[in-house]
Amino acid sequence: MSYIENEATNRRDFLGKIITGATVLTMPSFVPLNLQAAFSPEKMDMGVENPEAWVNKIKGKHKMVLDVVRPHDILPFAWPKVFLLTNAATGTPEKECCVVVVLRHDAIPYAMKSELWDKYKFGEMFKADDPATKMPAVRNPFWEPKPGDFKVPGIGDVAIGINELQASGVLFCVCNMAITVYSVVAAQSMSLDAAAVKKEWIEGILPGIQLVPSGVWAVGRAQERSCGYCFAG
Repeated sequence: MSYIENEATNRRDFLGKIITGATVLTMPSFVPLNLQAAFSPEKMDMGVENPEAWVNKIKGKHKMVLDVVRPHDILPFAWPKVFLLTNAATGTPEKECCVVVVLRHDAIPYAMKSELWDKYKFGEMFKADDPATKMPAVRNPFWEPKPGDFKVPGIGDVAIGINELQASGVLFCVCNMAITVYSVVAAQSMSLDAAAVKKEWIEGILPGIQLVPSGVWAVGRAQERSCGYCFAG
């Protein structure tokens, strides 16, 4: 299947979950979302910082946006580091570069604390394996990893934890649309209140990661800021 066909299939699958009520957990029923009401200006929780203000941080000589729609081993976190390292090797230090990582669709759990991974079984729900155990993750493996956690053949240890990338100026954001949809899915599967689950997920977003209206919104804003585009899985 070509990249374009694969992306079209992914979008149809995601929209189908919203429109028809099909879910990743194949639950027998799904309460339809009133998306117009959920995303009205007075009801959208955009976190501490306005997302448009966050967009203004996208600056630099060389800029790239990584579009992350699903878990893809270490690649969504290795590629920002590769971009910075290879620009430094060709004469542009990382302080003059900017990488934006957009966590959307099935990649949203990487924006959240390990406690939520354990409680909501994100590894199983989003088919996200722990690189260390090769089993469904019960923690966020890319938040504050230990030295030596990640190795690349021919290179050795690489510092690709989210906190480590943030220290190098990498900007992260997470899709509020996907959180809205999947928090309902999780709530129904566990017989919990959907509004409470969404609130807990938003409060559990990692420090420095910006909540944005949608992942595609963020990809579009980044490209308006002259970021090159890279599909990261």
